[in-house]
Amino acid sequence: MHAHQPVLLTEALASLAVARDGCYVDGTFGRGGHSAAILAALGDAGRLVALDRDPAAVAAARERFGAEPRFGIHHAPFSDLARILTAEGLMGRVAGILLDLGVSSPQLDDPARGFSFQTEGPLDMRMDTSSGESAAELVARASERELEECIRGLGEERFAKRVAHAIVTARQSAPIADTARLAAVVAAAVPTREPGKHPATRTFQALRLRVNRELDELAAVLPQCVAALAPSGRLAVISFHSLEDRAVKRFMRNAAQPHATLDPRLPPPPDLPAASLRVVGKAQTAGEAELATNPRARSAVLRVAERLA
Repeated sequence: MHAHQPVLLTEALASLAVARDGCYVDGTFGRGGHSAAILAALGDAGRLVALDRDPAAVAAARERFGAEPRFGIHHAPFSDLARILTAEGLMGRVAGILLDLGVSSPQLDDPARGFSFQTEGPLDMRMDTSSGESAAELVARASERELEECIRGLGEERFAKRVAHAIVTARQSAPIADTARLAAVVAAAVPTREPGKHPATRTFQALRLRVNRELDELAAVLPQCVAALAPSGRLAVISFHSLEDRAVKRFMRNAAQPHATLDPRLPPPPDLPAASLRVVGKAQTAGEAELATNPRARSAVLRVAERLA
């Protein structure tokens, strides 16, 4: 088991440049490591709005900060950000937004959540356990073609065809309802292993991303963040794998340089939007000291952008 440690905490707080009287958003409360640090930097007039899809995280937030007048928690996905901030009269007034993507240590370490192949548990993988299709239900109903496309596209698994065929064959004899069985089916289908990686790593990642619609949620929230920020407000995003990081990098670059995607041989369209963001610095990763105490930070990448007037 790993104690929960907020990833890139020092870097994220520095990137947000927290003002004592500012309003901030923590898009993934988790167990409150980033939120606690933001609250510690705020003065009495400051405010922190937090979101989380996980009912357990929302319960932890209410227990930890329920009496904190500067703090509010919402059980909601990223895609609800604009709705929540509009209801609170905060759109266009937020000084900083932090999005910490992916699965949290408490989710990963709880066998009952079904995120990990390291321990046996029900094949669930839902961040919001109160709604939606579980990984077991997805694996039971999806066609072989659908599974192959999911595992190749979201898991970047080169043996996706073999894995999908193995899953469909295995489920004919009995439902694949737990993590141990799925991991065993995948391991038997993958002919070679990546050094230091379990053969089911990419398949589990793909199913988790699909069940939680994580890339769709990210695509929905990023423009909402720009609209929510006040001029000079900061957007800081921590991602954990290449698909997320590429999406964040591309969004920030296009918002900073709207003309970058145009054909330079053609005149720009008259309705070309002005730049809405300025990219701040280069991508940041965990240093040796953090990696020594929190190995899960090894794949974390922090990107930051600032809202233009």
